[in-house]
Amino acid sequence: MHIDKLLALTSDVTTINDNEWLMTHPGLPDTWGQGRTAFGGITAGFLHHALAQVVEKDRSLRAYHTNFIGPVSFDKPLELIVEKLRSGRNMSQYLARLQQDGKVCVCVQACFGVERSSKIQVDKLPSHSMKLPQKAKFIPQIPKVTPRFFRHYQLAIEQGQIPFSWSKHSHYHGWMRFKEAVSDFNYTHLISLIDAWPPAIIQQLKLPAPVSTVSWDIELVQPLALTTENPWFGYQVDTKLASGGYAHTEATIWDDKVRVIALSRQTIAVFD
Repeated sequence: MHIDKLLALTSDVTTINDNEWLMTHPGLPDTWGQGRTAFGGITAGFLHHALAQVVEKDRSLRAYHTNFIGPVSFDKPLELIVEKLRSGRNMSQYLARLQQDGKVCVCVQACFGVERSSKIQVDKLPSHSMKLPQKAKFIPQIPKVTPRFFRHYQLAIEQGQIPFSWSKHSHYHGWMRFKEAVSDFNYTHLISLIDAWPPAIIQQLKLPAPVSTVSWDIELVQPLALTTENPWFGYQVDTKLASGGYAHTEATIWDDKVRVIALSRQTIAVFD
């Protein structure tokens, strides 16, 4: 099921109190699966979708911190609970939880802010020289190896190898986009798209092994301003440290105009 059709199944907002709201969803199909749980990008994206229904319209997403707490079962109802922690003149802080059977599976703390004029101007954001994919090396669909949710995305590797290829690399450079264009690309789609890349470290494994993202931070540094219907986004990620069964990665995301729009950091558990 296309991501937009999936999002459309979310219920209208129900007000719990002045600072708390509830939305429900009938459940995610296993075509959005990643092992025994739902794909983290879609669950984190769902929570942004819920947040966007209640946040003040004059402010945009600035920071998004996600903790993946427990597995999300397939075809089982979801509760999306949004809580306003504080809203001031310039910034708003929210907490959002995805629950099943009364248990928290995914938790997000999000910061939204208004744009302000400032005399301070610094731009040290990185650039890239990758060319848009023509006949790029796409991550293939491999039964029992490639996660099921991959069917919804196109990933093109410029540097790095496919997962579980016994590679010496611990980084990826490449491109990403939805396999089918979305109707109104927003941060819900972007969050889902960024997480579609496999953890860079698992290309060093010879055989499949469980890997799980523990926490994920996204900083939105420039607003979305897309000019094409289904654009490619540039992506570069590097593993800064892997030790003791955990890896720490940092990534940069560019839009179709070669503007850095997001910075991403993850803590990953590897069970090899």
